[in-house]
Amino acid sequence: MTVKILMLIVFFGVMIGVGIYSRKSTTSVDGFVLGGRSVGPWLTAFAYGTSYFSAVVFVGYAGQFGWKYGLASTWIGIGNAIIGSLLAWVILGRRTRVMSQHLQSKTMPDFFGERFKSKSLKITASIISFVFLVPYTASVYNGLSRLFGMAFNIPYTYCVLMMAVITGVYVILGGYMATAINDFIQGIIMLFGIVVVILSVLNGQGGFIEAIKTMAEIPSDVPLTLGQQGAFTSFFGPDPLNLLGVVILTSLGTWGLPQMVHKFYAIKDEKAVQTGTIISTLFAVVISGGCYFLGGFSRLFDNPEIYNEAGAVVYDSIIPFMLSKLPDILIGIVVVLVLSASMSTLSSLVLTSSSTLTLDFLKDNIIKKMDEKKQVWIMQVLIIFFIVLSVVIALDPPTFIAQLMGISWGA
Repeated sequence: MTVKILMLIVFFGVMIGVGIYSRKSTTSVDGFVLGGRSVGPWLTAFAYGTSYFSAVVFVGYAGQFGWKYGLASTWIGIGNAIIGSLLAWVILGRRTRVMSQHLQSKTMPDFFGERFKSKSLKITASIISFVFLVPYTASVYNGLSRLFGMAFNIPYTYCVLMMAVITGVYVILGGYMATAINDFIQGIIMLFGIVVVILSVLNGQGGFIEAIKTMAEIPSDVPLTLGQQGAFTSFFGPDPLNLLGVVILTSLGTWGLPQMVHKFYAIKDEKAVQTGTIISTLFAVVISGGCYFLGGFSRLFDNPEIYNEAGAVVYDSIIPFMLSKLPDILIGIVVVLVLSASMSTLSSLVLTSSSTLTLDFLKDNIIKKMDEKKQVWIMQVLIIFFIVLSVVIALDPPTFIAQLMGISWGA
């Protein structure tokens, strides 16, 4: 327990330290929202990847889809890397960077408003962005709390409040630059953590080959392949068509998420976009591919503890149960891994929402005169408001993480 607590203290200390270090970049709106449009390829690529893959993926989706599709769920991770990262960067990266700089737009609603010369479109887009990013944020809290409950036996409420406060502090202090630097640090932790966790879990099952053999003996309970053995280790799984739908949904969804596209606004030049494309794709292969590959072995951990009173599988409990038998040091790594994934996503969401509401809705509409200092101050206040609102929702969450996240992706 001491090791796990020490790891958390160091982690939180670094995050806040980065926020303090980045304060010098928050004196202007451009600096607070976009880091002065001078962010390099490594920071941008890691910011994109860590915002993409949060606790929702690791705890919610990996467990749910790994249980449903077996090892074939790894295709979701591959799709995320190719469609959600590689193609998104190739098609959107350079164009978005050039157009947003040409139009001097700092947010997605601002971009739409300037591009189509429509103030009503700008206002509508800002409201939609703000409203539907709230449930996304709440789902991030929920995923993290399950891991904390497993590792520290800490009540859900304390987990939510602790994460909200730490994230709010460093985003308010350092804006986008603090978020980008912390995302890079968190991304390194995620890369190391997912590899260690996969190796440890497979080792506990007698190795990769033995785990595959055991999985192959489990009969399918999916109607399409009912009773068939080997369905959960087959190339396309027990239900290929539904799997394809999940691949498309989780990969294409990122193309329209404002907190993802926002990364292209801040990258420093076109050469950085090319480098960032490669880095982001490789990051997605390891993180998303690794998460879904790990989740693909969910059936090996079939246990009464992952079922509710009605006898239905609680998908959000699968991964925490899978990891609960690991040694303390590895559980500490897992907690910091998921904490990194969650806080990076949360910081992007609160920054995107506060900047959108300030620059696209309040400025020139509700508040007529607003200098740069006042704009930054209002964004900082709205970060607090947004975090409090998402915490309220997170403290009374729907049953499944994936369902909650689906509300915002569907928007």
